[in-house]
Amino acid sequence: MFRLVIVSGLSGSGKSVALNMLEDLSWFCIDNIPAGLLQALVAHTVADDEPMYRRLAVGLDARNRPGDLADIPALIRDLRRSGLRCEVIYLHAEDHALLKRYAETRRRHPLAADGLSLGEAIEAERALLLPLADAADLVIDTSSMSVHALRELVRLRVEDRRSGRLSILFESFGYKNGIPGDADFVFDARTLPNPYWEPALKPLTGLDPAVRQFLEDAPAVRALLDDITRFLAARIPLYQQNNRGYLTVAVGCTGGQHRSVYLVERLAEHFRERHPQVLARHTALAHSG
Repeated sequence: MFRLVIVSGLSGSGKSVALNMLEDLSWFCIDNIPAGLLQALVAHTVADDEPMYRRLAVGLDARNRPGDLADIPALIRDLRRSGLRCEVIYLHAEDHALLKRYAETRRRHPLAADGLSLGEAIEAERALLLPLADAADLVIDTSSMSVHALRELVRLRVEDRRSGRLSILFESFGYKNGIPGDADFVFDARTLPNPYWEPALKPLTGLDPAVRQFLEDAPAVRALLDDITRFLAARIPLYQQNNRGYLTVAVGCTGGQHRSVYLVERLAEHFRERHPQVLARHTALAHSG
C-alpha cells in the first residue's frame, strides 16, 4: 500500500535527521522539493509499479512560495479522499534551542537576509510554515531532544505505526524545563505528595520500586490516575473516529523525575492492554542521561 509522509518544520529542529532516519529504514526520501510539484510527484509515484516508491517521504521547508505552502493542506485532504495514506510530521523547537544550535554549527538560516536577525528569521519561518503546522498529524518538539532520541522516536512512532492504528505517546516532563510543545493533552501532577522530599527517595526516579510504592500508598495519586484514565478513555475513541494517527499525552511535575514518571508508566501500562501502539517517554530522565 502506498504511504506518503510529509516531513516539515523549522530549520534546525531536526527535519533532516528525521528524513535520514526514514531513508535508513528504506523509505524513498526527497528533501526540499518545491511544494508546487508535490501533487505531480505523488501522481507519478502512485502510477508507477516500482516497489521503492510504496513508502515516500518528502521534506518541505520555508524555501517555497507562501501560496504553494498554503495549498498543501487542501492537497492532503484530496489525497486522503482518494484513498491514499498520507500524514504530516512537523518538527519544531523553542527559540533558545534553535539559537544555540545555529551558534554551535555557525550555519546561516535559509531566510536570513541583510538587516534580518536570526531571531527575526526564525519568527518569519514559523509564520510561513503555519499551514503545515496546523495540518500536522504528529508534532515533535525537539528542544531538549538529542539526535539519537529523535531518530528512535521517528522509528517508533512513524515507521512502526500500522495502518488504521492510533499511536499513543505518554510523555513525562518537568515544569522547571517548560511544557512540551508537542502535547495534545497536558496534566499537572505537582499537587501530589513529592518523593523528592524523602531523603531515601530523592536520588531515585518514578521507575524505582520504592518510589512506586510511596506514590501508590497516596490516595491523591490514585485519584489523579483514575481521573486521567477516565478522561482519556472517553476521548481516545474520538481520535480514532476522526482517523487521527497520533496522540501525545504529557504529564508534568516539578522536575520530571518522580511523580510524572510514575504516572506515565502506569498510564502506558493501562492503555497498552487496549491499544497495541503505546509508548512511554521520560523527557527529563532522557535529558539528564
